[in-house]
Amino acid sequence: MRKRVLGSVVGVLVSVLLGAAMLPVRAHLAIATAALVLVVPVVTGVVVGGLLAGLVSVAAGFLVYDYAFVPPYGALTVSTSHDWVALAVYVVVMVMVARVVASLDEAREASRSREANARHLLDLSELMLADKPTAELGQTIVSWVHQTLGLGGVALLSSVDGHLEVAASSGMAISDGELERLQPGAGLPVPLSTGTSHDALQALALASSGRPVGLLVMRDVPAEPTVREVMPILANHIAVALERAQLRERVLHVELLEEVDRLRRSLIGAVSHDLRTPLATIKVASSTFLDKTSELSGDDAYELHSLIDMQADRLTRLVTSLLDMTRIQSGALEVRPRPRRLRDLVAEAVAELQSALAERDVDVLVPDGLPLVKVDPLLIVQVLTNLLDNANRHGPPGTPITVAAGALKSGRVCVSVSDSGPGVPASERQAVFEKFVRFDTGGRSGLGLAIAKAFVEAHGDQIWVEDAPGGGARFVFTLPAAPGSGEEG
Repeated sequence: MRKRVLGSVVGVLVSVLLGAAMLPVRAHLAIATAALVLVVPVVTGVVVGGLLAGLVSVAAGFLVYDYAFVPPYGALTVSTSHDWVALAVYVVVMVMVARVVASLDEAREASRSREANARHLLDLSELMLADKPTAELGQTIVSWVHQTLGLGGVALLSSVDGHLEVAASSGMAISDGELERLQPGAGLPVPLSTGTSHDALQALALASSGRPVGLLVMRDVPAEPTVREVMPILANHIAVALERAQLRERVLHVELLEEVDRLRRSLIGAVSHDLRTPLATIKVASSTFLDKTSELSGDDAYELHSLIDMQADRLTRLVTSLLDMTRIQSGALEVRPRPRRLRDLVAEAVAELQSALAERDVDVLVPDGLPLVKVDPLLIVQVLTNLLDNANRHGPPGTPITVAAGALKSGRVCVSVSDSGPGVPASERQAVFEKFVRFDTGGRSGLGLAIAKAFVEAHGDQIWVEDAPGGGARFVFTLPAAPGSGEEG
């Protein structure tokens, strides 16, 4: 409305000013020349205010033309039929000019709007191509629609147990009362279409593959047809993007379930294998004690008691490993570091495996002056226990296990556990830290090394395996030194 009034005023003023400018030379102008000059206010009025303003400019030009340039001058009367024809031709031609100019202007505006809509849809498509969770994608969509289309507010509603709930919103929020009106069956009469509804809230249904995806609710939608024309395309884009995000999350969920099921089967198979040997050993030893016909010497009885004790410790370590792995996979692993002497941690681990190590020597090479380490004692003792147990199982009987440590220039402490066993081939040094992996050499990894790797990495450090200098495997890991905490004595 304001543009129409402005265009009409401009057209009238230009008509008057051009008429006044031509008055001094009126005697030298042909009547057709004045008519051609008065085309200018008509075009100006149309460009500024549209067709209606152009018609007002035609009327103003007609009056100026008749009053100042058609005899008798200074009056609106017409003396000859030729002058009537000139006036009639002027009106017809000016109306046609106004209509053509208005059509060109409307076509130009429509082209600009469609170009803007295409650009907006391209920008939205690029936003929606990113792999984002459904919640994050929904917030991105409503923020984009709110800012790009200049709406009062936008909200994305999703169905939860048969009721619509706000999944994401931007701008002016939807009140509880408005949300109740939007519920299924409430009959909120504001579907968004190319119509002219002036309700503050208008809804755009989102559906893909014939399945409802959600509801996009917009506040203060502009009445321009070009804005409303893009809404169905916008709805299709948003619905496809949301469905794609939902399907991706379902696929990830299915893959996670498959991985859990695979891990469960591997765990059951591995644990049943690991449990069978100690349980069978304990069963044979206890059955021997219960057999009244068996005659056991004192040394034999002691050996059987030691065997039961050792296998019970092995079962305890296996159950502890399972519990540790559960903590790791559930994300409940919590590191509580404090300064400790590395020599004390090694002693705790050796004492934990005292029955399993039996007569095997453990050489501890921790130099004096080594900085204290800032670690979670429970976790690092478990790391050392697992590495010592691994070295004990793979090292030949009677060979020692070496635990060595040294300070690094990086402010960390390097710890290694070496055995004299067959070593680990270079092709298997990454997989040896994974759970239940079978190797071409016939062996398999269990839980111990995987847990050791997880506990070391929880401290922000690394663990790896390499060849020991005298043959065998050497497992090496780093630990953070406690700054300013003194040195081991």
